[in-house]
Amino acid sequence: MSHKYSAILSNVGSCADRFLTSGYSHPFSVSELFARVVQIPQISGVELIGNWHITENNVKEIKNHLDEHQLQLVSIIPDHFGQMKWKYGSFAAKDPAIRAEAIAHTKEMIDAAAELEGNLISLWPGQDGYDYLFQADYIQERDWFAEGIKEVCEYRPDMQISLEYKIKEPRTHSYLSSAAVSLLIAKEIGTNNIGVTIDFGHALNAYETPAESVALLKRYGDKLFHVHMNDNFRHWDDDMIVGSVHTIETLEFFYWLKRTGYQGWLSIDQYPYREDSLEAVREGVNAMEAFTRMVDRIPSADFDNLIREGKSPTITAYLRNLLLT
Repeated sequence: MSHKYSAILSNVGSCADRFLTSGYSHPFSVSELFARVVQIPQISGVELIGNWHITENNVKEIKNHLDEHQLQLVSIIPDHFGQMKWKYGSFAAKDPAIRAEAIAHTKEMIDAAAELEGNLISLWPGQDGYDYLFQADYIQERDWFAEGIKEVCEYRPDMQISLEYKIKEPRTHSYLSSAAVSLLIAKEIGTNNIGVTIDFGHALNAYETPAESVALLKRYGDKLFHVHMNDNFRHWDDDMIVGSVHTIETLEFFYWLKRTGYQGWLSIDQYPYREDSLEAVREGVNAMEAFTRMVDRIPSADFDNLIREGKSPTITAYLRNLLLT
């Protein structure tokens, strides 16, 4: 099974954290980021972040970059997280003016994606949630959230809107917290163009088995629209190189992508703070390609038989022989 590989454009740039907000290397311009990402030959598409890489005023400039480097726009991630105005939420904010701005910005990014011949908006509403008890109206704010997402889904039904969940950060609790919650919201909204983005690391943070999340979204409406790949130690969204920690979980994830017939992109969402960002992303893509090859090389009946019999000593022996001999 072949996959299409992409990366969030800023992943090959300078990454900052709350301890060194200027970043751990010198900054790169958007044009420099495009020139860097195409040094990874397997990458044929990029994801752009609203206000970081693209605004309603620079669409033609971005189109030139995409054309020059023969890259496809995979998705635009609207900025509902990186400005002070979103600190109390975007689609679920208590202030109706802020909710309206969240919808307007998303529509602007939908228009930009359409002009750039893209068909996916990946929403990560990271500020929609709460920090303290008795701070949130758990029903009303979810109603506002669903109403806003439904409005952007209906704006252009030919554009896929994909919900990227994360259990926490920047808020201590996120409304869009898990695959199951995302699926509930997608079912409530009910449009054909609403789906879910699995970020592998976010699934780990939510103590999900990422492969099971793939199966869940397949089982209940074929709602897996997009995938972000990375790794972490489960406690935090470390955004590490693909397969560097949870190797067996990543293998099972790729098996279930194949078994469920996933046809979308596999996109790097790593933030290499201290590493050479280009080389870290390159290794992430190499890892994705290696996992794909391994799953294709192993007869499907092998995994199918392990699952059908469910005998853990047999399973661990098979994986030991596969990975350690």
